[in-house]
Amino acid sequence: MSDQDPEIHELSRTLGLVRVVEMDPAGRARLEYRAGTHMCHSGGVVQGGFVTGWIDAAMAHAAIAMSGPDVVPMSLELKVSFFAPARPGLVVAEAWVERRGRSTCFFEGRLLDTTGKVLAKASSTLMLAARDRVEQAAKVALG
Repeated sequence: MSDQDPEIHELSRTLGLVRVVEMDPAGRARLEYRAGTHMCHSGGVVQGGFVTGWIDAAMAHAAIAMSGPDVVPMSLELKVSFFAPARPGLVVAEAWVERRGRSTCFFEGRLLDTTGKVLAKASSTLMLAARDRVEQAAKVALG
């Protein structure tokens, strides 16, 4: 899958998704993103919202890998720690389940550069919601 693939969801394209490397039913995911210069602020540093989005998306993919496509992972809490600047180029976001409950789960994730250097780490509390209920609520909200 490449960032030119028309089947990639528009949000994934906006985030610069290159490919989903792994989605393990044990609750793990690994995704590759291409950080562009248009994502940077001063000094060629990728804006923190993109870094957060990449790790958050990896945690969501890990939750879907674990629970199936009929579940929508909804963030209840998200904490990110930044260790080093992300720069334009390829980055890898990976995530895994730390503890699984019936409807609430705890995930962790990190962003690495291509040398394996950890750029950021995150933890999140996710509620696993039924996709049909989430989609129905969206239809009602949109009128």
